[in-house]
Amino acid sequence: MDQKHSELIESMNRMLREVLADAAEHPVLPSLPPEELAARLELELTSEGRTLSRVLDDLISLAANTPRTSSPHFFNQLFGGRETAAVVAESLSAILNNSMYTYKAAGCQILLERELLRHMAGLVDMPNAEGSLQAGGSLSNLLGLLLARNRAFPQWRERGPAGQKPVLYTSSESHYSLPKAAGILGIGRENLRYIEVDERGRMLPEELERQILTDERCGRTPFFVNATAGTTVRGAFDPLNELARITRPRGLWLHVDGAFGASVALSPRRKHLLRGIELADSLAWDPHKMMGVPLPCSVLLTQERGLLRASLSERADYLFQENDEAANPGDRNLHCGRRNDALKLWAAWRFFGDSGWERRIERQFALASYAARRINEIEGLQLVEDPPCITVCFEVLGKSSEAVCRGLAEQGLAKIGYGEVRQRNVIRLVTVNPELGEKDLETLLAQILAVSRALPPWAG
Repeated sequence: MDQKHSELIESMNRMLREVLADAAEHPVLPSLPPEELAARLELELTSEGRTLSRVLDDLISLAANTPRTSSPHFFNQLFGGRETAAVVAESLSAILNNSMYTYKAAGCQILLERELLRHMAGLVDMPNAEGSLQAGGSLSNLLGLLLARNRAFPQWRERGPAGQKPVLYTSSESHYSLPKAAGILGIGRENLRYIEVDERGRMLPEELERQILTDERCGRTPFFVNATAGTTVRGAFDPLNELARITRPRGLWLHVDGAFGASVALSPRRKHLLRGIELADSLAWDPHKMMGVPLPCSVLLTQERGLLRASLSERADYLFQENDEAANPGDRNLHCGRRNDALKLWAAWRFFGDSGWERRIERQFALASYAARRINEIEGLQLVEDPPCITVCFEVLGKSSEAVCRGLAEQGLAKIGYGEVRQRNVIRLVTVNPELGEKDLETLLAQILAVSRALPPWAG
């Protein structure tokens, strides 16, 4: 082994030991204003370089001041925890440094990505689907909308819009990536219709159909419906069967944003939440959420084979020089140069197997149920609704949810967020980290009560 390789190994070992030890000793960092944190750190780039040892010191210092998203005190987003097999594979991806556009450049990594997509498609009852990996659910949703646009308006890719009046639909509690995608693709954010939801946060099919009929009478062209499988705040699952009964006779594209909730397909007990998924035209699924692989890792699956290439392929003789298009996923992806996000998911799947994923999902649901039960039992806390997934929404009676969350962060106790349910801000607890235990949840609820006692009354 040459000196450079030895240096790499020693540097990685030193950094991992120090970073993990510090994270274990300080599982939550107090929240500091950006200006104060910038003053504490040395971030300036200069004309002269530094030794590797000093750069490692810099990296360790940065890690010591970065939020601990793998800590059991992190409840703020729909991801958390750390899976060893996936983290090791992620490190290997950086060492190998393959780009995933051609078999010539990535070799067997293309084959394992293809196996992942095949297996995931089967789990959601799309056995003939094809797919691609994207850098996050927002891009998977954008790609689903792009495919729908090009199917509904075949000339758009070559000549742009030609006087059409396209309209798309999503629920009022869907992800913010939908209006962003409509703007990026030239469809127009004003042409996105937000459909009302029921008392559990699920899109109302009758309201969708009413809005479609209204738009048709006005000379507009409905073409795309976005259903959500696991909304960001409440974890609601839109009724896919009922939505498909509206979209399929009209030839409308039904996309399912399952970035959060599609992972319930891994649990036979929970898969009913996705009933009707086989009727969707496309599905976004983020394994970096409930499956716990490192960010980013998102998959777009589409029922009709060939649509990805038809919408994304471009001639590039300098790149696509060997093998047919099936072995060259760069012909079916938004990216050209693309990092290897498949390897970490493949390694984690080899470790867990389908049955291990099932146990992981069930553990997350059990923790959510435990938290909801305890919130119901503790005086001063109020559960907003029984959690349909693994987000638990509740309030501290008479106190601002925003202020409670801010107080927890400022005191370095926990990172937890709030969201709007029925025009009220509520605390949103996410039990996505399977390393959580009931004791951790009890500690969090006690901390919430302690912080809230110091806050002034709030009428809401």
